[in-house]
Amino acid sequence: MNINEKLSTLKYNKDNESHLSVDNDKCMRCKDKVCTYICPANVYEWNEEKCIMTIRYENCLECGACKIACESENITWHYPKAQYGVKFKNG
Repeated sequence: MNINEKLSTLKYNKDNESHLSVDNDKCMRCKDKVCTYICPANVYEWNEEKCIMTIRYENCLECGACKIACESENITWHYPKAQYGVKFKNG
């Protein structure tokens, strides 16, 4: 089973507020944008046309890899509020 197939088996309880945020000015100055490829759930996507980082927080696996890998220390990361976020077990 590949990573996309595994990710499709997870369930999420989506909050209306993101538990992740970035400063887009810092993202513009970042040449590597490590978060866009280090995240196993593809939460981050750089929009070159609008010069903004799109964050699909509802897909977050809460692993913290993005925060650790960000060279600019630009990712504000908190666990989602109680009852929200990824559910690793069904039932």
